[in-house]
Amino acid sequence: MTAPSLDVVAIGNAIVDVIAQADDQFLHDQGLAKGAMQLLFTPEEAEGLYAKMAPGIEASGGSAANTIAGIAALGGKTGFIGQVANDQLGNVFRHDIAALGVAFTTEPREGNPPTARCLILVTPDGQRTMNTFLGASQFLPATALDRDLIESAAILYLEGYLWDPAEPRAAMREAIAIARAAGRKVAFTLSDGFCVDRHRDSFLDLIRGGEIDILFANETEIKSLHETDDFEAAVAATALHVPVTVVTRSENGAIAMVGDQIYSVNAEPIAQLVDTTGAGDLFAAGFLAGQVQGRSVEQSLAMGAICAAEVISHYGARPEADIAALVAAKLGS
Repeated sequence: MTAPSLDVVAIGNAIVDVIAQADDQFLHDQGLAKGAMQLLFTPEEAEGLYAKMAPGIEASGGSAANTIAGIAALGGKTGFIGQVANDQLGNVFRHDIAALGVAFTTEPREGNPPTARCLILVTPDGQRTMNTFLGASQFLPATALDRDLIESAAILYLEGYLWDPAEPRAAMREAIAIARAAGRKVAFTLSDGFCVDRHRDSFLDLIRGGEIDILFANETEIKSLHETDDFEAAVAATALHVPVTVVTRSENGAIAMVGDQIYSVNAEPIAQLVDTTGAGDLFAAGFLAGQVQGRSVEQSLAMGAICAAEVISHYGARPEADIAALVAAKLGS
C-alpha cells in the first residue's frame, strides 16, 4: 500500500451560500422552523425566498466543502468531489475552491438543474435557518468519482446531507469501497437531524457494518440516531462499532469516544456569537487536521474547538482569521 499524498478528500454538496440577517417574525411569516434546514425542491421556491431576503453575502459553501476549506487553511493537502452545473454559480464555486489549493476535478454538468444554493437566514441570537436548493449537486454519479484522488487520501470524508438523492448515495457507497480497498480511513458526518430521521436505518447499517472509522455528530443527532434521550447510551452504542466517535455539544464543548475512553474539550470563549453557520463543519476540519498531523485525540478536539469558535464569530461558514496561527498560538505547531 502506497503512502497517501493527500490528507483528506471529501464528497459533498457543491453549494453557493447566500447569507442574510432576519428576525424571528420574518421566519414566522415564511413558515420557517428556526435553526433547522429545509429543502427547496424547485428553482422557483429558491428564487421566491431569495427575493424576500435582506441583502446578503454570497460565498461558496456546502458542509463537506467547508470542512475541506478549513483543513486547507490549516495546511492540509485536500481534494473535493461534488457536482456543479455549467453556469455562473458553478464557476464561482470552482474558482473559490481552487483558490484554496483544493484539488477539484469533477466535470460540470450541462443543462438544468442549476448549481445548488443555500439561503441562510441569521437571527440576532446567531442561529441560522438554512433553506437549501440542491440543484445539480444531487446528480453526482459514480462515474464522476476520481478514483485516483480517493485512493491518494489518508481519509475520505462524507456528508450525510448528500445521502438523500439516490445517485450521489450510490456514488458515496462506491467511494467507501474504493477507500477501504486502498486501506484508507472513512469519516462520516450525520449532518442534521432531518438526515438522521430519513436515513436512520442506512446510517446504522454503515456504522454497524464497520464502514466508518470516524463519525461526527452533534448531541441531537446522536440521540436521534438511536432514538433515545440518553446521551451517554447513544454515544456508547455508536462507539461499539466506530473506532472514533466525535460529538459536539454547542456551548458545552465536545467529546470523543475511542474504545471505552472518553475525551472532552470545553468550547473556546468568544467575544460575540454572530453566526453558527459552519460551526460543525469547522470543528470537523480541526479534528481531522489534528489526526492527519499525528496529534492526540485531546489536541485534535482542541483544534476543532478553536476552528469552530473562529467561524461563529463572523458571518459565513469559512474561516476569516488565520486558524493555523490560532492553533499554533494555543497548542504549538
